[in-house]
Amino acid sequence: MFAELTDAPLFLVAAAFGILGLLLILAGIGSFIYLQLKQSAYRVIAGFLLLALGTLAGSISVGMLGYRALTREEVAAHIVVKPTGKQRFMATFRFPDGRESSYELAGDEIYVDAHILKWHPYANLIGLHTAYEIDRVAGRYHGIKDEQEAKRTVHALARNKPVDLYALGRRYTFLAPVLDAEYGSATFVPVTRPAELELRVSSTGLLMRETKPKR
Repeated sequence: MFAELTDAPLFLVAAAFGILGLLLILAGIGSFIYLQLKQSAYRVIAGFLLLALGTLAGSISVGMLGYRALTREEVAAHIVVKPTGKQRFMATFRFPDGRESSYELAGDEIYVDAHILKWHPYANLIGLHTAYEIDRVAGRYHGIKDEQEAKRTVHALARNKPVDLYALGRRYTFLAPVLDAEYGSATFVPVTRPAELELRVSSTGLLMRETKPKR
């Protein structure tokens, strides 16, 4: 996780602001000892400001763990689905990083959703680009009555992380200067027989398509 963090956007910015902030605070304390009160106050205030900026940059860096940069339509996962009974099927996900996970789902369709973060253009200059994270997979029923009464299955696909940037962006406004939009996107397709699917993501959202022609 540390290696991922050091490669994350704004990590170096966060580290630089944090170090400069601490140095200024220490310099301010030194000035106070020598009774240079005005210089001490300026340095301490500037130090805490840099620490605050470093904390913000660090929070964004940690929150971006698990997100993938999106520059075009790309394959987010390969999915193999196989019915196992009436309104029951298995779904096996293969992700670009090599991870593979299988889930037992109930329903007539496979449903997948994702979080998408879009940054303001000037945030691109510091390494923040449109990014996405696949959030969950669930079974979906054709009929409303089944949706209301039948067994529901849902599994998390997102990785656990200390900072949920998507939730913070929705709840607070401190990211507003750099975060242009955050939104969810979802797609679903019927599962009537064994099939291989491609889960694709673009700036307009998710889509799933079968990778083999129907027989």
